[in-house]
Amino acid sequence: MLDLIAIGRSSVDLYGQQVGGRLEDVASFSKAVGGCPANIAIGSARLGLRSGLITRVGDEAMGRFIREQLGREGVDTRGVVTDATRLTALVLLGVRDDHSFPMIFYRSDCADAALDESDIDENYILSARAIVVTGTHFALPKATAAQRKAIGIARKAGRRVVFDIDYRPNLWGLGGHDAGESRYAESTAVTQRLQTIVPDCDLIVGTEEEWHIAGGSEDTLAALRAARALSSAVFVVKRGPMGCVVFPDAIPASLDDGIQGSGFPVEVYNVLGAGDAFMSGLLYGWLRGEPIERCCMYANACGAFAVSRLLCSIEYPRRSELEHFLAHGSATKALRQDAQLNHLHWSTTRDALTPRTKSDQVLAFAIDHRAQLEAMADAAGAPRARINAFKKLALQATLEVAGERPGYGILLDGTYGREALFEASRHNLWIARPIEQPGSRPFDIEGGGSFAAQLTEWPTHQVIKALVFYHPDDPLDLHVRQDRELVRLHAGARALRRELMVEIIAGKHGSLADDAVARVLDHLYEIGVAPDWWKLEAQPDAASWAAIGAVIERRDPLCRGVLLLGLDAPEDQIAAAIRLASREKCVKGFAIGRTIFGACAREWLAGRIDDGQAVARMAAAYGRLTTLWDECRKEGRT
Repeated sequence: MLDLIAIGRSSVDLYGQQVGGRLEDVASFSKAVGGCPANIAIGSARLGLRSGLITRVGDEAMGRFIREQLGREGVDTRGVVTDATRLTALVLLGVRDDHSFPMIFYRSDCADAALDESDIDENYILSARAIVVTGTHFALPKATAAQRKAIGIARKAGRRVVFDIDYRPNLWGLGGHDAGESRYAESTAVTQRLQTIVPDCDLIVGTEEEWHIAGGSEDTLAALRAARALSSAVFVVKRGPMGCVVFPDAIPASLDDGIQGSGFPVEVYNVLGAGDAFMSGLLYGWLRGEPIERCCMYANACGAFAVSRLLCSIEYPRRSELEHFLAHGSATKALRQDAQLNHLHWSTTRDALTPRTKSDQVLAFAIDHRAQLEAMADAAGAPRARINAFKKLALQATLEVAGERPGYGILLDGTYGREALFEASRHNLWIARPIEQPGSRPFDIEGGGSFAAQLTEWPTHQVIKALVFYHPDDPLDLHVRQDRELVRLHAGARALRRELMVEIIAGKHGSLADDAVARVLDHLYEIGVAPDWWKLEAQPDAASWAAIGAVIERRDPLCRGVLLLGLDAPEDQIAAAIRLASREKCVKGFAIGRTIFGACAREWLAGRIDDGQAVARMAAAYGRLTTLWDECRKEGRT
């Protein structure tokens, strides 16, 4: 069933977001799954291998985060044990400069360190073609017994055993808590322990320093020869920017006489986790029986991606990104600044990072209106604070139709919909939230200030919605101002790993000719704005939708799709628009508002209907549109 099972550490890595200073001075952190085996399991799964993990996590939020993230990445979690008495391991990490990467391990009596033989299930080991054991877990007696048990089962059944030397001296008790960055410390005791593992392995991987500890010599060739006297495994030596060298049999007179795998010349940003990415790429080739030279190419390329980015597992490439890089290279040595690679990376990994936004369709009740509801409240003589309560009623109506089924959503704002947003997040709803100043042209964000300052406070599952009044024939100065803001917003969304939906309304400021909206989309793609979603007004005919679909397919076939907006049109007109739009492959649903709630809001604000009547009427209208969409899609499929 599985290609590999990795065994050992799993932690939550907290990476300092401020680069170039002391860890003491870091003000904010990014969270990711870490630990050598967990990183390898995720990295190999991203490349297409079927991977599993044996580890322990705590029975708390961080443990659940690791388990959930592994599942989202496609890693088999049957071997992940929840430890009821211990906390999940944490690691704090920073980037001081190109050569200094301070870290602190919080591992006192942590969950993964308690791994023991009871966590090794024979049938689970036999479900994989290979196991990966890791050096750090041989520092602990019970964890050593667990890995030895797994090795015994694997070897008896003819499975392959891979050994990542993974040497962290301070996790062997060599150095204090402040020595997390240390990569080498001589220890006869550690060497003796590791040399009892070496004979049972088919593939052993380590840096030169790791081979020094495994071989008991600070001369790399002497260390390799000492290990070769104990093992017939394939030896791989990682050499950083120089790539790697492989020794399938006898150790020659020079490291250069081994099978060379050239490195990739990239800018080093953070070396932490690069070895785990390297191992993922190596195993991707090795377990598929590819020539060792090609295995090394995969490994070195994956390592290059890792050192060019800040975090570990969530920055590793998927197979399509790796293949693109190997075929086309990069326009810059700083891979994190390559726009094409970054877009491919985001588009192929966002499902694991923002899983609630993944859907084959989105049928959304749009109740993010602010100015329109303010006008309704003023006309009814009602206090604007009443809008908050109405938005909670709209959420009730949404849930009456959606239940907890996937494919339904709501658009809510933080101005009047804050409490509704809190409640919506408790349900299985796709949620989008506006960032624009209502009615602004040129586009501006609500409240002014910076995009990042607002977005850092938003939950990651909330899609950013930006409404822009944009026509292809607008004056040049207006184009320039709107383009600049959209480029900034797009960059901010990507940096903060948030999905972005750009809503384009062209018909209010010019003719909605057959290609008007398609021209807008084409231009925005040209300047580097490639949102995850588009929200577009009803088009006059099938040709207009076909032109839009053609632009998206040519510019960004990985785009999630288009949602149809309503613009307060009567329900019969919306129904006709749905029938037309639903035929286009790129249209994945709708986000309609005033058609559903407009008349109801006026009567409720004026006190002519009560809460129950308002919810019932909005649910009925929303339900009719969702039913129509489903019927149209079924007709299209038949």
